Parts: sequence; C-alpha cells; structure tokens
Amino acid sequence: MDFLTSKRFVTTTLVVLAILNVTLLGVLWWQNFFAKNFRSVEVREYYTRSVAPSPDDIFSPEQKQKFRNLRREHFRKNLPAIKQIVTLKQELIDEAVKVNPDTMKIARISDMIGVQQAKLDRNLAMHFHELASLCTPAQRDSLKTFLGRVYSRRYEHGSRWIREVRPADGPDGHRPHNPPPDRQLP
Repeated sequence: MDFLTSKRFVTTTLVVLAILNVTLLGVLWWQNFFAKNFRSVEVREYYTRSVAPSPDDIFSPEQKQKFRNLRREHFRKNLPAIKQIVTLKQELIDEAVKVNPDTMKIARISDMIGVQQAKLDRNLAMHFHELASLCTPAQRDSLKTFLGRVYSRRYEHGSRWIREVRPADGPDGHRPHNPPPDRQLP
C-alpha cells in the first residue's frame, strides 16, 4: 500500500491544513482587532523636568515659525544625501556578504558614504548657524547648551560599545579610555 494514497495520509493532511487555516484566520482577526489599540504616536514637542527657562530663553511666535521653516528647508535640502547614503549602504552590504567581496569596491563605497556624511554634517552645522542667527544672545547660549547635550548624549549614551569601553568613572571623575573588549564569535 502506497503511503501517499492511503486514507490516513489524506486525513492527516486535511486536519493539518484545517488547523493552519483556523490559526491564520485567528491571527488575521487578532491583528485587525487589536492593531487599532496600538497606534504609534508622533512626538512633536519634548519637555524636560528642569527649572523653567528665564523669559529671555522663551522663543517668540515669529521665532518659532522661522525655526519650523528653517527645519523644513533643512530636511528638504538633505533628503537626496540621506537617500544616497541609504543606497550606498545597501551596496556595501550587498558586496560585504558575497563569498569573495571586492575590498577595493568596499573601500570606494565607504569613502563615498563618508563624503555624503561630511556633506550632511556641514549642512547641519550651517542649519545650526541659521537657527542661532535668529536667537538673542541668551537664547544662543541656551541653544548651544542644548545642542551640545543632544549630540554628546547621542554618542555617549547611545552606543553599546562606548558603554562597554567606559563602564565607570575613574577616581578623578573622568571615564577611563580602555580598548574595546575582545569578543569570541560563536
């Protein structure tokens, strides 16, 4: 008796398919029913629990509108460079996962990413300059402090590697500079 034509095989297959069908329909129902409760939220303003700013540090409505316009223009102007970086990184990944990657091509793509990143950083610095030009001297100091905190936090606290390299403050209050830990690949 051939197993593929037996009644037991056909019955088992139909039962498995029915269970899969019911399971997938349940997942789709759950996704449609519960997905409405878990919508993402766009954060438009950030608040801190620090001391309230002095009246000189509060931006006027005209300043806020000019900031929004500058920000919109900055992102519009940098979008092509960002898209180029994404494309180059995809090319880099495609080349890196090949059995025999071309190291010269990887180096060339990496250099092109660096050029685009440098362009973004220059544009960002000019954007900050434009923002600062709209501020009063007290506001400019606050902006400088804020931007310094944002970017130092971005690189200090956002990187797992830095947390592993500099886990604790030294006796002088500064973090020691240790080499990255050796890792054994599985």
